Amino acid sequence: MPATAKAGRQAPLKVDPDTDKLISQGAHFLGLTKKDLVAEAVRVYLEQRREELRAGMVEALRVLDGSLKGDVMMLTGLTSEEIDAVGGVEE
Repeated sequence: MPATAKAGRQAPLKVDPDTDKLISQGAHFLGLTKKDLVAEAVRVYLEQRREELRAGMVEALRVLDGSLKGDVMMLTGLTSEEIDAVGGVEE
């Protein structure tokens, strides 16, 4: 964990029985704890999907511009054009 990150309380991770079995087997054969295996798997998975994450964050920031229209877009999932097509919003 980076030195700047705050340590939060640990919360249980609930997974289906088949996934738990995979985690248990993987951890056993890799000589890891289940907790360490899941932590490493999540880091690798997110690293592999970094561009998708970045695009999602950019889109969220674009929508969250502080305008009423931005709020409506975020709450409804409608695009700016779709909002305009049904009469728009008054700022």
